[in-house]
Amino acid sequence: MTKVATFYHAGCPVCISAEHTLVDLLDKSIKVDIVHLGEHPDRIAVAEVAGVKSVPALVINGLPLHINFGASLNDLK
Repeated sequence: MTKVATFYHAGCPVCISAEHTLVDLLDKSIKVDIVHLGEHPDRIAVAEVAGVKSVPALVINGLPLHINFGASLNDLK
C-alpha cells in the first residue's frame, strides 16, 4: 500500500529548502503531493481542514507538521 503525504508551501526560499530536505528524507514508498499555495489558492481550504496553520508544512498520516513559520495561511488568502 502506498502512503501519501502532502507538502504545502508558498514558494519562498525557506519553503523550497524545506521541501527538498524533507522529501529527500522520506521513504521512497511515500508519494508526496507538493502543493504551492500561491499557485493553487483553491487548495488553501483543504490545507486548513488538514490542520495546516502556516507553511511550509507536511501533512502525513493525517497530522500536520509545521516545519518553520514562513507564512500564515491567512496571509496567503
